[in-house]
Amino acid sequence: MKRCAPAFFILMLILYVASGCSGKKESAPTYDETVIDSVVQDTVVTAIDTMEQIISETPMPKAADELFDDFIFNFAANKKLQLSRISFPLVVYNEDVPKDTIRKEKWKMEHFFMHQGFYSLIFDNESQMEIVKDTDVDNVTLEKIYLPHDSVKQYLFDRNDGVWKLRSIKYISLERSANASFLKFYGKFVTNKEFQNESLSNPIVFVGPDPNDDFGETITTTFPPEHWSEYAPEDLPTETIYNIIYGQVYGRGKEKIFVLKGISNGFETRLDFKRIGEHWKLTQLSI
Repeated sequence: MKRCAPAFFILMLILYVASGCSGKKESAPTYDETVIDSVVQDTVVTAIDTMEQIISETPMPKAADELFDDFIFNFAANKKLQLSRISFPLVVYNEDVPKDTIRKEKWKMEHFFMHQGFYSLIFDNESQMEIVKDTDVDNVTLEKIYLPHDSVKQYLFDRNDGVWKLRSIKYISLERSANASFLKFYGKFVTNKEFQNESLSNPIVFVGPDPNDDFGETITTTFPPEHWSEYAPEDLPTETIYNIIYGQVYGRGKEKIFVLKGISNGFETRLDFKRIGEHWKLTQLSI
């Protein structure tokens, strides 16, 4: 099925502008790398703000309802659209018990992951990753996971008559999450350096761009765990992470794929974990 992806084209336009602003310059010994990093970061933040402004000022095409990813970018950036796509009074559940309702005039704009510049996804295997592109998906749960508090806030969306709407919100304990074991591990993995080093397989598979190829080819190689610091991503979220459940059913298997997708910079980082015995281990890094 063909579909229009306005959010994608907006992202690519902003990425083009951002890359023009922060393109590679000839190095000089007087440059301060911290200043350069700050300029690049400011460029990314500006790009995200610009994207939100463009989306909020542009009516969402009906075709954007075909795929949840296109819809959610518009929903998170356009206040008028967001208010029109919530079933008020919105029921709020604590575990499975309805505890409250939110009236339209009390709703606060929810930007989700837009301001942090990336979002995360969790899968059991590669075949589950294909569901992201499935235009037949009609029920999606967007999870806001608070790692330090062992809690999860779930936003439940469904699509009726071709229109996505937020139908309810549910709070659950991390224990009730289908990914509880992995999430508890991940929370410690990104905050405890010693534990992180103990949770690396030997060797670690690396998939990334070939530095000797000008045409964007990738290479697959391995490196020992003691070199992890040279490869480790610097921006792994440590407190709040997001996960979008497009209908994938999580099992109690021994594999998890944790993916970070950039919003305005086009980056994607993938970490593959396997449960070996009672412990999760990082087995592969892909960028």
